[in-house]
Amino acid sequence: MVRKTIILLALLFQVLTIGAAANAAPNEARQVFDKVYDMVFGPQGSTLRYDVNIIGIYKTHGTIWYKGKKQCFSDERVNTWNDGVTAYMVYRKKKTIEIHHANSDKKDKYSGKFKFAPDDFSYAMERKGSDILLIMKQQKHAKGTIKEVRALIDGKTYAPKSLKLKVAFIWAKIKISNFRSGGISDAQFVFPADRYRQGYKVIDHRLD
Repeated sequence: MVRKTIILLALLFQVLTIGAAANAAPNEARQVFDKVYDMVFGPQGSTLRYDVNIIGIYKTHGTIWYKGKKQCFSDERVNTWNDGVTAYMVYRKKKTIEIHHANSDKKDKYSGKFKFAPDDFSYAMERKGSDILLIMKQQKHAKGTIKEVRALIDGKTYAPKSLKLKVAFIWAKIKISNFRSGGISDAQFVFPADRYRQGYKVIDHRLD
């Protein structure tokens, strides 16, 4: 799903430690990326608010939680829970619950369009005033669909401020706020079935 994949990337660029140099060697930038990846998807979990804009055509906002392979988010039209095995998507207006395998690309028409593989990219960092810009450019023979990533990071707190992703010739822009790492309970990712027992139609796509 485009929301989850974009915010997953946004989380990756929350920086823990960055040197004071104006430019960083590619290996240093990759080390930062790897540290951030561990922070976001580690056992402590994380959460943030996101505002997505894809060239003015697709817009959404909401809150997302991560913990390892588990994911949960809520936006203006859908609530989802993914416990790492099964994904539940509750469309509130349609009163419909869709059930998918956790890693299925069929959860959304955008799922297969925003693929990300860390080894597909070259890594660099540079100062932008009081902020830090992490730049990732796709290398030749890469299999992913994302061509370039630009993440703006607060130079003092290392909190992510914004993210830009280039897919083909299209740029997706994401504003990030209210980031927090740690203190995320496993209960956050458990689908609250009792809340939706009445009035909702269930569609199970796991056997499609």
